[in-house]
Amino acid sequence: MPPLKWWKWITIPLMVYVVYMGLMGKVPRLPILNETVRNLYFHVPMWFGMIFLFGASVWFSIQYLRTGNIEHDVKAASYVDIGIVFGILGLLTGMLWAKFTWGEYWSNDPKQNASAIGMMIYFGYLLLRGSLSSDRDKARISSVYSIFAFAILIPLIYVLPRFTDSLHPGNGGNPGFNPYDQARYMRPVFYPAVLGWTLTGFWIGDLIIRYKLIVKNRIENG
Repeated sequence: MPPLKWWKWITIPLMVYVVYMGLMGKVPRLPILNETVRNLYFHVPMWFGMIFLFGASVWFSIQYLRTGNIEHDVKAASYVDIGIVFGILGLLTGMLWAKFTWGEYWSNDPKQNASAIGMMIYFGYLLLRGSLSSDRDKARISSVYSIFAFAILIPLIYVLPRFTDSLHPGNGGNPGFNPYDQARYMRPVFYPAVLGWTLTGFWIGDLIIRYKLIVKNRIENG
């Protein structure tokens, strides 16, 4: 059994701390948001983790296009897989948050719609890979797709929604997070949550990569 990497040892206490503080820790009392503000430690960090995972996929996609090493494609595809899972979890936790603060699961909020479009773009990545039979064609074409998908995703979910009104905190009359309360109660949990969820995503991605490489080697070696 390979030794546990040092960053995995960090992930375990981080996630225990984040989950405990997210459920039991003290949070500021804000109008409308109330106790649902705890979702900040789950919903938002999952989206950050998704972005880092998709970014890693772009990096390995570029490395594949440079070197032709199929292992880079395996890593790129694996990080997209877990990134999509994080994206779906981010959408679901966002919908749950919206139900208790906005009154319905889906309000056609610009950020909600943009996030859904972003997920559909990456679902297209999965469909593209599934439609190609040649490993080399699959790796080459999906690598290019991954790069363009990420280039579209970032402005789609972080730039375009800023040009219109939104129900998200701090927009459209919806209360934002008081800087004092955020610094006192939330930042000591929020930033570890971003790190913890991101490392968890890469840990799962690492397991997927190892599994895929083992299967690939067994197939190639008969």
